[in-house]
Amino acid sequence: MTQITSVSVETTEEVLKSSNGVFSAGFYPVGENAYCFAIWFNHPSQTHTHNIVWMANRDQPVNGRRSKLSLLKTGNLILTDAGEFTVWATNTRSPSSVVQLSLYDTGNLVLHNSEGVSLWESFDFPTDTLLPQQLLTRNTKLVSSRSQGNSSSGFYKLIFDDNNLLTLVYDGLEISSIYWPDPGLVSWEAGRSTYNSSRVAVLDSLGNFSCSDDFTFVSADYGAELHRRLTVDYDGEIRLYSWEEEEETWVISWQAIQKPCTINGICGANSICSYVNAGSHRKCSCLPGYKMKNHTDWAYGCELEPNSFDLFCNNNESGFLQLSHVEFYGYDYDYFPNTTLDECKNICLQSCNCKAIQFTFSEDDGFAKCFPKALLLNGYRSPDFNGDLYLRLPERNLLSYTNSIVEFGLDCPREGTVLQLERNYVKSSGNGTVKFMLWFACGVGGLEIICIFLVWCLLIRTHQSSWAADKQGYHLAGVGFRKYTYAELKKATKGFSEEIGRGAGGIVYKGVLSENRVAAIKRLNETNQGEGEFLAEVSIIGRINHMNLIEMWGFCAEGNHRLLVCEYMEHGSLAQNLSSNALDWEKRFKIAVGTAKGLAYLHEECLEWVLHCDVKPHNILLDSNYQPKVADFGHSKLQKRGDLKNSSFSRIRGTRGYMAPEWVLDQPITSKVDVYSFGIVVLEMVTGKGPTKSVHALDGGWETEHQRLVTWVREKRDRAEEIVDPIILEGKFEMGKMETLVGVALQCVDEDKDARPTMSQVVEMLFREENDDQ
Repeated sequence: MTQITSVSVETTEEVLKSSNGVFSAGFYPVGENAYCFAIWFNHPSQTHTHNIVWMANRDQPVNGRRSKLSLLKTGNLILTDAGEFTVWATNTRSPSSVVQLSLYDTGNLVLHNSEGVSLWESFDFPTDTLLPQQLLTRNTKLVSSRSQGNSSSGFYKLIFDDNNLLTLVYDGLEISSIYWPDPGLVSWEAGRSTYNSSRVAVLDSLGNFSCSDDFTFVSADYGAELHRRLTVDYDGEIRLYSWEEEEETWVISWQAIQKPCTINGICGANSICSYVNAGSHRKCSCLPGYKMKNHTDWAYGCELEPNSFDLFCNNNESGFLQLSHVEFYGYDYDYFPNTTLDECKNICLQSCNCKAIQFTFSEDDGFAKCFPKALLLNGYRSPDFNGDLYLRLPERNLLSYTNSIVEFGLDCPREGTVLQLERNYVKSSGNGTVKFMLWFACGVGGLEIICIFLVWCLLIRTHQSSWAADKQGYHLAGVGFRKYTYAELKKATKGFSEEIGRGAGGIVYKGVLSENRVAAIKRLNETNQGEGEFLAEVSIIGRINHMNLIEMWGFCAEGNHRLLVCEYMEHGSLAQNLSSNALDWEKRFKIAVGTAKGLAYLHEECLEWVLHCDVKPHNILLDSNYQPKVADFGHSKLQKRGDLKNSSFSRIRGTRGYMAPEWVLDQPITSKVDVYSFGIVVLEMVTGKGPTKSVHALDGGWETEHQRLVTWVREKRDRAEEIVDPIILEGKFEMGKMETLVGVALQCVDEDKDARPTMSQVVEMLFREENDDQ
């Protein structure tokens, strides 16, 4: 290994080299006058001069002059741009005056003191590549490059999710989703285990990869001592490369996904991925009636051609174009089994948000399935897919479209060019007096601008509140919701005359919109808290799309009036139905499963994890088929990935009786608070008894005296017939399913949050019971 104290961007020969000659570290050009400090393999291949394995500042390249990597006497390693701005640092300190930076034979860049104690290692902060013996842990991730010619952070990530599973995530411009392992499989079907929280994976030099979730693989050339690298490539595929010495090239010795068109987001929205000559190479094409958004990048997908479809809500102007063997995975706003094609089309025509229908015949079930699509993402064409997509288009244009896909080419730069990034050089000057006069003039001008700005602020202060609300409404309108006027919603609700529900945040009314859709319109209380709840609901619901979550159609932000416009649920809330004979055993079990699926999506599949914080029967709505949809996100909290154990809440959220002990014991708030609430809801569905509402802390502990429902069920768990709601006893129920449901619920309400399962584990347990019964 070699050691160094500073590296200058202008001295290309200043590089660190490992003692075995395999790796080098130094400034690497990523564009015109743009450099990153990187580590690379010294072996040049046929396609790349060098293969980068790590970068310090991939998203903030530095100037080609006066930029420098410096090791300070304090023990901090910093990277400065043009000699002025620090763009990257290790943020380390050492009491020892002797600190060194060394590049090891493994490719690990290590900052250590004279005693050999490591202060910082590049292995702990990977970019898109994992080297042999480098650990991938709960605190690290691999992030792909943006494109083949752009090394900045891309859309694809290899991480450990909240279920302890190693997963590939598409984190796109607007949507995020897991695509490997197959999201259609539960963990045990994919050969994974969620029951190990160590979250660690490692590759060895022989080509063996092992992971704590039981996922393992060996390379095609396993056993040979070769240079290897595991990389999440810009196309979303994870590949293991081995260095072929004789051919002087990198060869793929393993890859995770054999069908590249199944990688999420690979062609963007409203586009289709297809295979070239039935091989592994793919191409992207726009749907008929759509055109490419950005001819240099398929990630932006396609958009409707001008004037091709001005009004989706006009049923008489809509038609459907059949695209055979085309599937768009996910983003169904509902599911209708045993439906004819005409019925499925008519369902789509009733919704302004329906862009297409997926219609398939299931040989296993013996009937057709209808999936109306709110978004057209993850589309691909394959003869293996037994189904068709019916694309909604203007009736007048159907004859002009054939059953072919519209192909557009990428405007790619010629091979070998690099991304051009502007960098301004820092130039020293001449005359000091001129400098002073310029600075003085700028200071006077700046003072005048500040004074004008302050006066302007005072003039508009009286209008600040309404202006801010309107501006917020305009911003949110850009994400696909319709912004209604207060007059429109007042007319739709006949002056807010038909109340269908109320809560602490506001009152819900039934209304008929101008496009003849029945809607639930929530009028928030005109208080500061009401405004906060409004902004929370709009921003959160705008990020989610799931058949078991309520769909929002629009909003109103006009003066002090703030309203939400959501889909109307024919059977109201679960709370309204629990005491009726409408909910037999089968419906209650499906409501539990559907609610668990919705919460699992919120907790683990969104770009930013969402805690609902107020799961209760009143916030679980039932559609015409008694399918549940979780609603009312006024108490919700967004959490960034990996930050759930450091949650901070300004106030207690939720409804007494359904709240987890953490809320009153001043413990960290995680997704397990929703798990606890879900468990209480399930117990209420099974027993017909509501939870005790008097809940508080006693002597620093949770007062079990007030957990009467939970305690009562635990005591009588072995005599299930004594706890079952009498309404269920009047009909038929399956004792095995009942015992499973009660057992899962009691796990969910464990006082120790770490002992509670995650919502995806709940789904897995209930799903397994449902399948075993069938």
